[in-house]
Amino acid sequence: MRRTERPATVGQETASGPCRVEADESSAVVRVLGLLEPAGAPAVREALLARLSERPGPVVVDLTDLWVADPATRSVFADVQREVAGWPAAGLLLCDPAATGDDPDPALAGVPVLPSLDAALAALARSPMAAVLSADFAPVVDAARQARGLVAEGCRRWGVPALAEAGGIAVTELVNNVVAHAGTPMTVRIAPAGEALHLSVRDHSPRPPAFVGPAATTSIGGRGLLLVDALADRWGSTRLPDGKLVWCVLPAAP
Repeated sequence: MRRTERPATVGQETASGPCRVEADESSAVVRVLGLLEPAGAPAVREALLARLSERPGPVVVDLTDLWVADPATRSVFADVQREVAGWPAAGLLLCDPAATGDDPDPALAGVPVLPSLDAALAALARSPMAAVLSADFAPVVDAARQARGLVAEGCRRWGVPALAEAGGIAVTELVNNVVAHAGTPMTVRIAPAGEALHLSVRDHSPRPPAFVGPAATTSIGGRGLLLVDALADRWGSTRLPDGKLVWCVLPAAP
């Protein structure tokens, strides 16, 4: 049975009050607890996206003490999973005793669900450690050169040298965009996924990236997201509470 309302009697300690998100800074566990109503879903989404932008790898979301006023509101977790599908080494793993067994919750489609926190942590431990590189850069002209070095190192380490050139061009444009328009410190993160390369640049400016149309692959710079669009299989931008994250997925044969 799925929890869809707060209990009227208290046989044990239960979640109460407005929904809140509590992150364990020493682990990959995030607890979402309290009463989740439709009006509170955007705040939960923002909190989970912020957490995923701060550390690579999957995040275990513990819903053991979460109650929902409307079952459809639980789709916020599937929405987050779809949003981060193109990010480097990012994803959710849910611990939800109420949504497993013979009655899976369709609102959580696409999100792995485990019946207990122990089971979720065991599944996380069994999964291969994410291959990922990340580095922080100041908003200076030399940041693009350093970011290209990070991409080249990752492509060499992961056996995808053919993606080094496209990755270098894409990261140059994204980093230069931060330097020119955001002017904030940034975090560059890259990770392989099969034969593709996932790349992101996270800054602290709310200004969305500007895209004005397609560009030829022969363009050699200064075209910003036009070049990223030409090289990437897909790309996008995610607003965060204190800025944004721009990501792209570079295919094996751009």
